Amino acid sequence: MDLNPEMMNMLVSYGPIVVMIVIFYFMLYRPQKKEQSRRKEMLDSLKKGNKVMTIGGIYGEVTAIKENIVTVKIADKVEIEVARASINTNVTQEKKAEQ
Repeated sequence: MDLNPEMMNMLVSYGPIVVMIVIFYFMLYRPQKKEQSRRKEMLDSLKKGNKVMTIGGIYGEVTAIKENIVTVKIADKVEIEVARASINTNVTQEKKAEQ
């Protein structure tokens, strides 16, 4: 297969752009999608009784779950309602994964 000068010139000028797009995909886009799916899975698996940490750093135990609202017990007779999206970590799930 013979490459004429026009084809070679096109490869030289567009090659680095294609390489940058591939690098961008593997370094940025793919890990971000993986993290989003992991977070969604964690939020979907929340259950009553799980120990959680909110984005604000408040630790507590899930006492009730509605569609987008999670009730978290943070002390005796003290419960707060937070948005489901504000749950940062399911501590119970992480402890099971460590064992």
